[in-house]
Amino acid sequence: MAHFTRFFWFCSGANFSLLKRSPTESNKYIGIGATVFFTGVLAALAAGYALFTVFQSIWPAIFFGLLWGLMIFNLDRFIVSSMRKKDKALGEWKLAVPRLVLAVLLALVISKPLELKMFEREINRKIDEKKTEFISESKLNLAKGFPEIQELESKIDTLKAEVASFETFRDQLQKEYDAERFGEKTSRTSGIVGLGTNAKKKEQQLDAAQATLDGLRLRNQVRIDTLEAQIRNFVALRQAEFEKQQPGIEGFDGLAARMEALDTLTKESSAMAMANVFIMLLFIAIETAPIFVKLISPRGPYDEYLELHEDKVKLFKGEKWTFAKGESDARVGYFQDTHFYATDLQKEKTNRKNKAQTEAEIARVESDFKV
Repeated sequence: MAHFTRFFWFCSGANFSLLKRSPTESNKYIGIGATVFFTGVLAALAAGYALFTVFQSIWPAIFFGLLWGLMIFNLDRFIVSSMRKKDKALGEWKLAVPRLVLAVLLALVISKPLELKMFEREINRKIDEKKTEFISESKLNLAKGFPEIQELESKIDTLKAEVASFETFRDQLQKEYDAERFGEKTSRTSGIVGLGTNAKKKEQQLDAAQATLDGLRLRNQVRIDTLEAQIRNFVALRQAEFEKQQPGIEGFDGLAARMEALDTLTKESSAMAMANVFIMLLFIAIETAPIFVKLISPRGPYDEYLELHEDKVKLFKGEKWTFAKGESDARVGYFQDTHFYATDLQKEKTNRKNKAQTEAEIARVESDFKV
């Protein structure tokens, strides 16, 4: 139990020696440290999942997830440990506002990947729908990019229609020939039963039409086979272009795509939008909890000891500064006194030497003048 206590004290950024002197503050800092620790754990999980969607590999996701979690843990620990309880609450809140803003930003960053994991099924369904749309758009664009296929198919339809039209003409001749043989009276038959002159003419017309139809079928089929071969070539080219685009469509599963899908789902469903907001508020509450605990908790013995320790450091600094300044002033005064004394003495010696030289020159000049 003692190890857990010391670990959560460390997470809270508290001073061990001061906390041991104020045991009533222990539980408060254990709670603050536990909140900071589990926030770092959630940040590591969130970053690991987010990076797994990017790298699609477990080990880079684990490594960078742990690195991100440690960074968030260190930031939270710094935010909490840098706050000081003062006598004036207004001053504390002014100092806490930048820390609260940073905590909210961290909460939003941490919550987003976990939201993506919580709504993973819905997001996957939306991404599949988006992929289907991309495939349809890709095929439509490729169809527009190969108008030759439609032109060739139109020619094939024309050839088939030509054969079908002549088949209709042949069938009409067959009906007239049958009616002529069986004696059915129409506008184009005589009504005489048997293979008479009219029946033989109809038979000749029918045979000629059948021969023409067979030739037309053969010619058009050759042309249709040629056109279909050209169509298969264009279809192969179109399929090759589609296969080039397929990896990009299948790879539409990154972090940005999932965030876009989540945004679309929240716009489409009010329930998901509300759940999304509540999850963000939950993480904001978790991230800002240590700061609010520090703000709303009364000033305790630990804060008194901490302020006393910092004041002692300030006093010690002032004493050292005073001593250092006094020693510096003494050294400067000694230097000035000795330096100026030596300078005056040197000046006096120089003046005496110059005076002696001047007197000697005057005496020499006077002696020369007398001679």
